[in-house]
Amino acid sequence: MSQQRKQPIRTCIACRSTSDKRKLLRIVKGTDGHIDCDATGKCAGRGAYLCPVTACFEMARKRRLLDRALKTSLNNDDYQRLQDQFKALIESEVPGLGTVN
Repeated sequence: MSQQRKQPIRTCIACRSTSDKRKLLRIVKGTDGHIDCDATGKCAGRGAYLCPVTACFEMARKRRLLDRALKTSLNNDDYQRLQDQFKALIESEVPGLGTVN
């Protein structure tokens, strides 16, 4: 008899909805301090999860939730670069990345 493996559950920092880790998009502050979108979800560093919808990114930007979650200070250029990466990942339809219920 095979056992079902538990899927890791994560919470979107903007809307606070919970979902399977693979359905959320991870923003990571790497060990070198550089902040990027993590398409694989496996990059080393401190991470924060967002639903793959622009509304959650905008809410996180407006409330400066990424600053708090990543324990750093982001300027407008950082947010703009992250927003471009975020939109590119959503449009490229990364395998496993999906809409959250």
